[in-house]
Amino acid sequence: MGVLHVEAEGTTSAGPEVVWAMLADVTQYAVWGPWDDCGYEQPGKTSPHGVGAVRRLRYGWTTTIEEILEIDEGRRLAYTVIRGIPVKDYRGEVTLTPSADGTHIRWTADWRATVPGRAVRLVLRNVFPKVVAGLVAAADAVVAGP
Repeated sequence: MGVLHVEAEGTTSAGPEVVWAMLADVTQYAVWGPWDDCGYEQPGKTSPHGVGAVRRLRYGWTTTIEEILEIDEGRRLAYTVIRGIPVKDYRGEVTLTPSADGTHIRWTADWRATVPGRAVRLVLRNVFPKVVAGLVAAADAVVAGP
């Protein structure tokens, strides 16, 4: 069985520390992203936002539950979907790379190519660009100031 892939990229004028502060805390996702509500089901093993944290993200009628798998502080966050959308072996990853212009953001996800997974791909290939664009805009706003 194949693998489905979705990704989006963008660059903000903000430094990685600004972007990471927005990315690390899921309670802030509804401020800059397309989600209606976000929060934690349980904290991470060594920090509230760290590895093992279980996050809740509601987008329209769908609530997705994710678990943080890996964190490279300030640079990379990897997660999996536990429930909420019909995907198998989902792995999402957000990578922040310093650039001459600020920070390059790359948000990717891969999962098994099941029939329900194909339907999810149709949605996520439209959602991911909105997510990255919202994160870029919010980070740029922090740099621009009031």
